[in-house]
Amino acid sequence: MRRREFISLIAGAGAWPFAIRAQPSMPVVGFLNSLSSTETSYVVAAFRNGVAQVGLVEGESLRFEFSYADGLYQRLPAMAAEFVRRNVAVIVAGGPPAALAAKAATTTIPIVFVVGFDPVVAGLVASYNRPGGNATGVCLITSPLAQKRLELLFELLPKARSVSILVNPTFQDTAIEVQDAQTAANANGRQLRTVNAGAPPEVDSAFALIREQGADALIVASDPFLLTQREQLAELAGRHRIPAVYPFREYVTAGGLMSYGPSLAGAYSQAGLYAGRILKGEKPADLPVIQPTTFEMVINLKTAKALGLTIPPSLLARADEVIE
Repeated sequence: MRRREFISLIAGAGAWPFAIRAQPSMPVVGFLNSLSSTETSYVVAAFRNGVAQVGLVEGESLRFEFSYADGLYQRLPAMAAEFVRRNVAVIVAGGPPAALAAKAATTTIPIVFVVGFDPVVAGLVASYNRPGGNATGVCLITSPLAQKRLELLFELLPKARSVSILVNPTFQDTAIEVQDAQTAANANGRQLRTVNAGAPPEVDSAFALIREQGADALIVASDPFLLTQREQLAELAGRHRIPAVYPFREYVTAGGLMSYGPSLAGAYSQAGLYAGRILKGEKPADLPVIQPTTFEMVINLKTAKALGLTIPPSLLARADEVIE
């Protein structure tokens, strides 16, 4: 090899690391969720589809990093802080506890949330139409539907006099949801009693208390932790023969009796779409908070039969999905 060629080769080799370092880094979307990876696999798929709708390709246009609290909300602040430390491009926060943790961790990194409470009252945004800060997203309107769920329950069980509502006492929206449910119970001349369960060991004891109270029926509050316990809740409701209404269809597919609420998959698809638009240059302050306009009622006829219940034709006719 000639000396001139050797020097050129060495010079070129020395430039390679610099050229690699000079390439722009791929933006990272941090997915912060109150639940577990198992519990959220279907909404993650919907979220990925939402991102893809704006033409972004995972591994080419962006990367995803996932962080799950497994229902232990106290872990969320540290997890959000880690995303901030790593300077991710966008934080997608699933569930009210995750959204509040993300908002407390940063005022600059864009946040796309999926929550069931009022994001204005919670301080996440200035208003629905003009969020005004670094956060926007989807408001599921789950808690205010407690009245509607109770009305459906009373239509199914017109003779029910006493109803229990199962809540997580550590959840931010519990008091509002209980208040709304109490309003519906009072309007229908029924008694409503609150039962708490904020950790897995408390779920069994909660049902023991529900039986002790002599409840004719149960309404389960729209809390992320309770969603993680949906299979156990459906099993316990069946074992104790307590008709129950739930906030999401996922409870009914797990064996629950009836649900009424928004689509979680649809909400996360919209969150993915917003995350993609932000990566393409739009600002969360300019993206209005989205609220669902349709709600789905799902009924499990197999569970109804096991409970010895006959679903009124009026309810079946209005159901969006009937599981047989």
